[in-house]
Amino acid sequence: MTASDRSHDHDHSACVSDALARAETSCGERGARLTPLRRRVLEGLADSHVPLGAYELVERLGASGDRPPPMSVYRALDFLVSEGLAHRIESLNAYIACGRDHARDDVIVFLICEACGLTSEVASHAIGRDVSWAARAAGFTPRASVIEIPGTCARCKAATSKAELIAEAAR
Repeated sequence: MTASDRSHDHDHSACVSDALARAETSCGERGARLTPLRRRVLEGLADSHVPLGAYELVERLGASGDRPPPMSVYRALDFLVSEGLAHRIESLNAYIACGRDHARDDVIVFLICEACGLTSEVASHAIGRDVSWAARAAGFTPRASVIEIPGTCARCKAATSKAELIAEAAR
């Protein structure tokens, strides 16, 4: 069982179909082209709630028979990030599908489980407002407002607690 299998016990097809619908709408509104490879890369990201590196995506996409060149995957990722359809998790040098539309002033917060890799995306308008105020006060123009918070998800915390209880009982 992979980390992504353990991390979310639900039907990933809904995540994939939601991401694709959002992408088609967004690209249609902006006149951008969602090519077959861009679509496949987005599907690969949306099917996993664990950030994936470009080479991991190449391997996943290649498992279906047609292995895309790494540079093409990087270009697709650049497009998806620039269109707000995916995010780059800097600390992991990996990517994850964007789970929602964001307001311009929102700060995107990624809660990253260090045990299983589950990454949850949370948008915060309140934090965004404070960051915007602080940036303006400093005469600074942020390129992006993203916070990455490593830690332990509820499932891994519960599993660790259970393992500790079992170890304690065995003593």
